[in-house]
Amino acid sequence: MTREEKAAVIGNLVEQLNAYPHFYITNIEALNASQTAALRRKCFESDVKLMVVKNTLLTKALENVNKADEDLVKTLEGSTSIMFSQTGKAPAVLIKEFRKTSDKPVLKAAYVEDCVYVGDNQLEALCNIKSREELIGDIIALLQSPAKNVISALQGSAGQKIAGIVKALEERN
Repeated sequence: MTREEKAAVIGNLVEQLNAYPHFYITNIEALNASQTAALRRKCFESDVKLMVVKNTLLTKALENVNKADEDLVKTLEGSTSIMFSQTGKAPAVLIKEFRKTSDKPVLKAAYVEDCVYVGDNQLEALCNIKSREELIGDIIALLQSPAKNVISALQGSAGQKIAGIVKALEERN
């Protein structure tokens, strides 16, 4: 591979790293052609982009976008593929589902919600992670619950009592 080709690959990886907020570094070595095709099909269906990359080129691309975490770079040994996604847990769910029929892909590391997860033992945690939007929705639901209770109480029989008390106080003056 010439320098120009390497620069083009690094540029493409930098583009992908900037376009997708989440990525998973995996090992899909030893998958046969039909398993690889099935994995790529599942990735396409889940809006996950799968690429096989050279470790040195990925390291340089990570350095270019300031995501070259020390723990993340240490995982770049052996065969490496990278899964890009707009949703933080989509690749984790895909990997977990695909492992029902195969022992690969193995999770080396993941960069999700600006945090680095290292090791295959993090897969379950990544499957259960909530996106920022989901967390904000949960917080809003929690904040709305007391307000809804007050409004429903005011609209119900308790509200009539309160309105009666307010009216009685107004008549006193």
